[in-house]
Amino acid sequence: MISFKGNHYPKDVILYAVFFHVRYAVSYRDLEEIMAERGVEVDHATLNRWMIKFSPLIAKEAHKWTQKAAVSWRMDETYIKVNGKWTYNCRAIDKFGKTLDFMLSEHRDEAAATAFFTRTIGNNGFLDKVVIDKSGANLAGLQNINCLLILSGWFWLIEILQVKYLNNIIEQDHRFIKKLTRQMKGFKSISSASATLEGIEVVHMIRKRQFEAPGQSAFQQFAVLAG
Repeated sequence: MISFKGNHYPKDVILYAVFFHVRYAVSYRDLEEIMAERGVEVDHATLNRWMIKFSPLIAKEAHKWTQKAAVSWRMDETYIKVNGKWTYNCRAIDKFGKTLDFMLSEHRDEAAATAFFTRTIGNNGFLDKVVIDKSGANLAGLQNINCLLILSGWFWLIEILQVKYLNNIIEQDHRFIKKLTRQMKGFKSISSASATLEGIEVVHMIRKRQFEAPGQSAFQQFAVLAG
């Protein structure tokens, strides 16, 4: 459960602001006006702090609520501009389209790929195979994971497929993320970009009905994740 103690605003107000920003891609200044219309006076700097603090915590909780993943995965990156430079949003889904994990990285290299696969396996358990693009970095990252499995005494390795057309499912899944980030017109810092993307991914998971919450609205499901 996420603690909201020490804040000058009620939990529901904070959650509403965070949810509204990641679902509708409004700027912090526009969100400040929207909140004021609802009788809540809060400046855009405070809204940004809420996003950076609470969005990653909600995303962490979301991983605890998701259903068991299939053992066949798809992995790919999208490009996100941060302070005028391109960064890489690593994403993985299973063969049924369920979001598994996501991580913003300043680099597309072996170290970043290894860190992403280590984190994704830690959150979802082991897999049988994964489809990636022709990226040498992703291939090297998965080979590192297989080396670790051998050293740990495992009797099977992850099957790695580099087949572009099999990755169409994740390329289509990127669209919701790209649509919202385009509307936001770039980010000023890695911390703000990463926090915002984590919130967007959680909303996307809600849209894909990855949580058992019949009859609840998207915001209600988002609030439940916060405890």
